[in-house]
Amino acid sequence: MPSVDDLGLSKSRLPRVAIVGRPNVGKSTLFNRLVGRRRAIVDDTPGVTRDVREQPAQLGDLAFSLLDTAGWETAGGEALEARMRRFTERAIESSDVVLFLIDARSGILPLDESFAGWLRKRSAKVILVANKCEGRAGQQGLAEAHGLGLGEPIPVSAEHGEGLSDLHEALGRFIEPMPEEDESDDEAESDSEEIAEGRPLLLAIVGRPNVGKSTLVNRLVGEERVLTGPEAGITRDAIRVEWEWKGKPVRLVDTAGMRRRSRIDAKLEAASVADTLDTIRLADVAVVVLDAGDMAEKQDLNIAGWVIEEGRALVIAVNKTDLLADDQSQSTKAWRKLRDRLEASFAQVKDVPIVGFSAMTGRGIDRLLPKVFETYEIWNRRVTTPKLNRWLREMETLHPPPLASNGRRIRLRFMTQIKRRPPTFILSVSQPDELGDDYLRFLTNRLRDDFGLPGVPIRLSMRKPKNPYEGRARKRR
Repeated sequence: MPSVDDLGLSKSRLPRVAIVGRPNVGKSTLFNRLVGRRRAIVDDTPGVTRDVREQPAQLGDLAFSLLDTAGWETAGGEALEARMRRFTERAIESSDVVLFLIDARSGILPLDESFAGWLRKRSAKVILVANKCEGRAGQQGLAEAHGLGLGEPIPVSAEHGEGLSDLHEALGRFIEPMPEEDESDDEAESDSEEIAEGRPLLLAIVGRPNVGKSTLVNRLVGEERVLTGPEAGITRDAIRVEWEWKGKPVRLVDTAGMRRRSRIDAKLEAASVADTLDTIRLADVAVVVLDAGDMAEKQDLNIAGWVIEEGRALVIAVNKTDLLADDQSQSTKAWRKLRDRLEASFAQVKDVPIVGFSAMTGRGIDRLLPKVFETYEIWNRRVTTPKLNRWLREMETLHPPPLASNGRRIRLRFMTQIKRRPPTFILSVSQPDELGDDYLRFLTNRLRDDFGLPGVPIRLSMRKPKNPYEGRARKRR
């Protein structure tokens, strides 16, 4: 049976299945189990999940798009719990199937009964699932679940993977199985770069807490897709949002705010930061969001440094620029300070693009995506080997390499680009240990200037050519 990825099914073509329930019943554990990897942060603390996370999932021959939701609360008004509940209710309304999860070991609680009453109006698409039914601990809660009026409960253990065959049977009443496909080995093989060209641009939105990352995501897509508010650290999981910009597919990833490591004192926050770092490693372009009222903080530079170390394309986005509008001299001074600090901190990545805007009002936001795609194209740029070697001969003439410590001349033999994303070059040198970092920096800066590679990491490494006579000399002996 082919997998979801083999069939090339997009989430928009898949049935949507939402996992719902009160806090701490194991929704994220079941989400990770069905997705097949750790995508949602799991912790014993109630209320870890706050946004709606969506991922393609598969259970046997059933493929669907799975939604992990926040724990359902009865709070009202504009409290954080109330805003989380509204997001969960929207996810339910937009789903084809709802898995209502209860904790069988805890039994049926008043919040379960309240949620069940709300779901009974939508009972045609609700499947009641009793989690934590391993062993005998959940027998009483499983019996009590019959009284919720949502049909026969399905006993499972998300942590141990038990009861999934019964869940598959229940989902099969709503979801058509995937078709069987016979694929030859030739058809299954494809060039990795061609696959990369057809997939969405993975755009990570990263930065310190409360700089406006989630507000920026909502402003870009034109609707409230991720939870926002005045509270710092609302986002905990990396939330992916499928989107299109001028017909080009984009996968936006809103991430948790990253504080300095010395201030991270909770296991849950450490897991959120690790999730953000994983997102940076997988991203094509990372937009580091800064607060205009306090830009160029040390942590801002640390985050940008992580992006550069991972070889990702980088765009600096300064949010809340409307705070600088009243005082022109203060504004000019702040921008100058930011550029100076970027140049001093990242001499190896010159001309990092900077875009200012207000995510709250939308002013200047239209400049961000053109700069993102421009940087992405530079990050993907390839320079042909003949051009590189003509350029190398010119560099060798204009600025000859230094003499080696043994007095012999260092020869630059050959240069080629071995990969894109980021642009990565190999330089064949007669005595690589003698060339020195200064000359490598000179070559890197000239590569950037002469081949139009501003603002992206460039990797240039050396290797020593093999001596064609070395083997013959040994044979003669």
